[in-house]
Amino acid sequence: MAPSVWRAFAKSKLPPLVLTPLQGLPWVQPGDDLPALLLAAILRQGLTLQDGDVVVLAQKIVSKAEGRYRLLSEVTPSLRAVELGAETEKDPRLVQLILDESNEVLRARPGLLIVEHRLGFVSANAGIDHSNLPGSAEDAYLLLPQDPDASASRVRSTLQQASGAQLGVLIIDSHGRAWREGTLGTTIGLSGLPGLVDLRGTPDLAGRPLRVTQLAAADELAAAASLAMGQAAEGCPAVHVRGFPYALREASLNELLRPRERDQFR
Repeated sequence: MAPSVWRAFAKSKLPPLVLTPLQGLPWVQPGDDLPALLLAAILRQGLTLQDGDVVVLAQKIVSKAEGRYRLLSEVTPSLRAVELGAETEKDPRLVQLILDESNEVLRARPGLLIVEHRLGFVSANAGIDHSNLPGSAEDAYLLLPQDPDASASRVRSTLQQASGAQLGVLIIDSHGRAWREGTLGTTIGLSGLPGLVDLRGTPDLAGRPLRVTQLAAADELAAAASLAMGQAAEGCPAVHVRGFPYALREASLNELLRPRERDQFR
């Protein structure tokens, strides 16, 4: 099996789930035509987009194409940022960027600032990152896309127009979890595929109907694609998916976000 293809075979009634990292994408720059870069990479892999295919994108290439850089040298920290900077041992200017991208600070301790991002999910440092950025910009930090659902929709629209296929597009980032160690790929934006799949009423193997099961299908795919992408120098920031086992439909990130009143970890 070619090393560029990851396969997971489900039960006999389901087609194989095939994840293909899209190799050879250039270093994305602000203003780059990301859909055109993806179409070229898909062609190089010998793939043809088909109905039901999904393209999964690492947040970084979307943010880079959208120019979501901020320079610390251009940031003036507020008094609150200075106080939190002392508490977390972080540069107050970075803390200010985090505050600007957040609705609320949930936890603060040395080395860590947990916030509710303005998009509604809980994350460390509002998803702001300094890794895998140009070496000449030592004080450059990359923010999440302004509207990841809209970003996914724009990419999807262009890919669909070019291919004539009905597609899904997923934008993912690496998030930690309150109840387990480690990070994993998590959906931050989607278009054309379900976030949640409601399996309530579906019979199990014994024929009994499921009562409470709602599957975070987009996050499951995000985790699989993150594994295929890699996280460090081997990273490949886009993955083509064939065999996603659920019907494509319109959706948004909101259906994956737990309402505050049901969030037991705040």
